[in-house]
Parts: sequence; structure tokens; C-alpha cells
Amino acid sequence: MWQSHPFRHFALLKIQAMAKNTMGTKLPRKLEQKMALMGEQIKLARLRRNLSIAQVAERATCSPLTVNRIEKGSPTVSIGIYARVLYALQLDDDLLLIAKEDTLGRNLQDLSLKHRQRASKKL
Repeated sequence: MWQSHPFRHFALLKIQAMAKNTMGTKLPRKLEQKMALMGEQIKLARLRRNLSIAQVAERATCSPLTVNRIEKGSPTVSIGIYARVLYALQLDDDLLLIAKEDTLGRNLQDLSLKHRQRASKKL
């Protein structure tokens, strides 16, 4: 009965659209801006090296469309492909800067260290 319903195709498209939205492709505005900035920085690095999108795509073993999406800051491109593009631009060491300065985490750790315990008495 469901299969013969005239709106079956529309219902499936709606379900697929809902599933895509719940998979986390929509980012908070601040994060979208940071992704766009990162994409712009990758684009500028490519241009400084006088490389075309096609050349970077070939070196990163991905499509030119994917490199274009990276330069626009697309959140749907996998981090592995971002890493390959950075490698193609000889910027892969920048990956080590991600979460390097964890100020909040260090402050939280320091707060828990303030509850010092006494050392055990020596016998």
C-alpha cells in the first residue's frame, strides 16, 4: 500500500533531507566563519605557490571540485582530505597546531589539582 502511494517519492526525499540535517552538516555560525577563514587561508597558500586547483587536486589525489569545496570551507569534506591538501601544499605540520594550546583544559586540570592531599607518613 505504501509503495503505490503517489507521494511516496516526495516522502522519501523529505526523509532523506531530514536525515542529512541531523547528521551534523549544519554548523553554528561562528564555526562556519572559521571554516570559511581556514578555506581562504588554504586558497591563499595555493596561490602563493602559484598552483592551480587541478594541480593541488592531483597531488592530493582528490577532485578539483573537492579542493574548491575546501577553499570555501565546506564542513562536509573529510578531515583526511583536508590533511592531504595541506600535505600537497607542504603545510601538513600545521595539523599539529590543532588543539595544541588547550587553555581551558589546563585551567580545569589546575583547578582539580588545588585539592591537594597529604603525602602518606613514612614508617
